[in-house]
Formats: sequence, C-alpha cells, structure tokens
Amino acid sequence: MMKSIVCQQPGELQFLESTKPKPKAGEVLLKIRAIGVCGTDIHAYGGNQPFFTYPRVLGHELSGEIAELGEGVDLPLGKAAYVIPYLECGECVACRVGKTNCCTDIEVIGVHRDGGMCEYLCLPASHVVLTEGVPFDQLAVVECLAIGAHAVRRGDVNANDTVMVLGAGPIGLGAAQFAKVAGAKTFVADVNDDRLAFASRELDIDATVDCKGDVKAQLEQLTDGDFPTVIIDCTGNPGAMQSTFGWLAHGGTLVFVSVVKADISFNDPEFHKRETTLKGSRNATKEDFEHVVNCLANGSAKSTSMVTHKTSFSDFPAIFPEWVKPETGVVKAVIELN
Repeated sequence: MMKSIVCQQPGELQFLESTKPKPKAGEVLLKIRAIGVCGTDIHAYGGNQPFFTYPRVLGHELSGEIAELGEGVDLPLGKAAYVIPYLECGECVACRVGKTNCCTDIEVIGVHRDGGMCEYLCLPASHVVLTEGVPFDQLAVVECLAIGAHAVRRGDVNANDTVMVLGAGPIGLGAAQFAKVAGAKTFVADVNDDRLAFASRELDIDATVDCKGDVKAQLEQLTDGDFPTVIIDCTGNPGAMQSTFGWLAHGGTLVFVSVVKADISFNDPEFHKRETTLKGSRNATKEDFEHVVNCLANGSAKSTSMVTHKTSFSDFPAIFPEWVKPETGVVKAVIELN
C-alpha cells in the first residue's frame, strides 16, 4: 500500500491510501524522494488553474529512485532520477518537429492526470532521467528551472541582449538565471520588495525594477533610453502582461510564460512600430532539462538558494495553506520523503 495527497476540490487536501502501482511494459516505478511545490499546484489548490479537473493528485516537479522495472526496460535499480512530466503523443504536428512541450494531446503529470504527491509513481521510462551527483531536493527543482530556461531559449537571448524578467517567482528567477548564463544584461521586476531583495542577494542580476513605481521611467534610465530587447513575463497578471508592449525596445521580443484565464489585448500602433515579436513559452523540452542539469553541475546556475522552505510528506497538507500566503515568504518549497 502507499499514500497519496489528493486535492479533492479547491482548498481541500486529503491523504488517500491505495495499492502500490505495478509498472507496465516500458515503464518504471519511481520511489518519490522529493517534490517541488509549483505555482501550478498553488493555482490548482486555489481553483485558478486552467486545464484542470478535480479530484487530482498534484505534483509534477519530481525526483526519486528507480524501484522497479516494467518489461523491456533496462535501467539500474536504486539510481537517482528526475522526471520530465510532459507526456506527449509523439505523432502530432508539434511532436513531429520536436516541439513535444506543446503537443496537441499533451498530458502533464499532476494536471491532466494524477501526479507525484505520492510515495510511488509509474512513469514511461523515456521520461525518467538518471542523474549522478545532484541531491534529490535539487533534482526536484529541475523542472521549474527548465521552464525558465525554455523561455530564454524562446527569446533567442544572447550576450547582446538586455532582458527584463517580469515576476520574481520561481519561474522568473529561473529565467533570470538562464538569461545570465546566455550572457545577457538582466533585470528582475516585481512589486514585492522581499522578492527583489532576494533576487539581488542570491542571483547575479544587473538591476531590479520596482513595479510599484514608474516602470517605464526606470527602464529608460537603466538602458539609456533603449529599453529591454527581450521581456519575459512570468507574472500571471493580465495587466502586467499588457503593459509589456509599451516597455519593449524597438525590434524587441516579448515572451509570455504566464497562463491566465483572460484575453490579452494591446495597442496595435505600439506593437507595429516596434516590429514586436510576441511568443508564448509552454513547459520545456528534454534539451532544456539537460541544459539545466549541466548548469547546476558546473555552478553557472543554482537551485539551493531558491529552496526557502521544506516539509515532510506527512506534514504538507497542514502546512500548505500557510505557504500560499504571500507573507510567509516562500520562494520555492520542497516536500521530502525518506
């Protein structure tokens, strides 16, 4: 038997006991060791997550140990691994060109199907990646960082760019790190003074932008009137997303990581005169995951400072309602299983 944490409906988490699963052909059984708590989990708990139905076992930022193999799988038992939680069809128009992250029939673990807030989980062997020398709590943050890395890649960021990352949550802080890895001058913008102080203290960014003030004036001063060549929005705020069209350099690129239940509109003359490039950024690909792990290994990116809160599996349902409150100061939280 094993235990799972189920979100029965918005605001309600419960323990559920069930039979430990058995891996099918092509699958592995992963003993879950660490779970990153994501904005997706917070939105699902709050009832604000698109593409979501209840009840649901949350959790898609996962690391663990290979516990059992299904038929046809040749992996070493007991080895540490992280999970790529996006299950693609492999056949659609997106998959055929390698864009598995936006498969037309994608299933995200913990969103479209039950996730990893449990003691054991069966997964396709192709989506479990063995990794040496990285602790379980850091492996559980790889998926979060990969989303930021993918956004940077979508923006074609290079050393000639000035990048503003709007939103200093975990995804935004990850994007800022990988913009710096790409060599760009990088700003982080937010309304939360504590988050901005955290970004300045823990990450090698060039400046912060206080969104409680005049953002355009701050950017004009920081860039000598040029404005950022790439803006990556990670706020989940429609108003902030719409404002970015007026904060961008001529010839620049907007990348929207945020998913909101809203229509986004913009002033067409402002859009047109800049010859703005607007891109969405969804999930990540294996290439992004590998880039993140390589950067963690060589020290050019870090996950440890982002993990500000930890708890045990047994204590999570009780503590999670507190963690969703902004005053708690959570940047990134991890659930650990012995």
